[in-house]
Amino acid sequence: MVSIFKKKINKLKKEGKDSIISSGELLNETDVQTDEEIITELSIHPEWNLSSEQNYVYRFLNNELAPLKPNQISLSGIELRPENNEVAAIAFVRNSLNKAITFEEVKLLLLDENKETIASHSFDMSVLGELPARSSRPWMFVFPADTVLKKDFSTKNWTIAFELKAKHRLDLAESWEKGMPEAERKKLEMYVEKIDPPREGEVNFLGLQAKKSENGDLHVTILIRNGHNKNVKIEKLPLEMIDASKEVVAKGGFSLEDLEIKANTSKPWTFIFPAAMVLKADMDLSTWSCKPVQS
Repeated sequence: MVSIFKKKINKLKKEGKDSIISSGELLNETDVQTDEEIITELSIHPEWNLSSEQNYVYRFLNNELAPLKPNQISLSGIELRPENNEVAAIAFVRNSLNKAITFEEVKLLLLDENKETIASHSFDMSVLGELPARSSRPWMFVFPADTVLKKDFSTKNWTIAFELKAKHRLDLAESWEKGMPEAERKKLEMYVEKIDPPREGEVNFLGLQAKKSENGDLHVTILIRNGHNKNVKIEKLPLEMIDASKEVVAKGGFSLEDLEIKANTSKPWTFIFPAAMVLKADMDLSTWSCKPVQS
């Protein structure tokens, strides 16, 4: 393998910062907690065939790393290399556990000296292989051109870090916060936590309650679930209601002014189909769904 470091040995120095995360949070792996400082030993991937000079480079850099605490996984930035609109980040992947670990697909953030995002990309870190206990392995992470958000950035004081997706949660509009009884809110929170979250980048609708009023209007409460990592604002929403017989029983368009679903949250909302929009009087609401009308 060609050395991933271009600089001469006497000019090598650590130009990136360290990011540290709990092994329990990332991998659900923990040891007994102590106050011990853990020095991670250099581990070279078994398929790498390095010269003595290359080995010296990695060992020199690894010896400069600060000790870790128990139950930590760290990415320690060494060199940042922009090339052909891509950005290569060279870092040590470090494990302070008393056991070997392996990774699957993880999302990494590349941050500049002001903690602003340079790039964000998902990596198959299984190719890193088994990382031994209390070890540190050098690796190069190449962020493709279409994941690079900033073209101008310093190659010093940068950070590469694991991005953990926050747990999907309930978000209530202010009017719901004020009007919903505490017991009902807790019940809805538990429901949102129990069901599978929407897929990444998906917005979907889950029915909660449907009932007809005496004047023939149909009141439908649905949970709008946002799997994006950014807020989604809904201004116009054509909906159709389907009952247990798979028939469309109500259909209409809704104009919404302040309906914003925060990133990675679910928000309940009630839509009222006026009697004029109700297409079937004797609907079967034993099971039902309400979804956007496909154009």
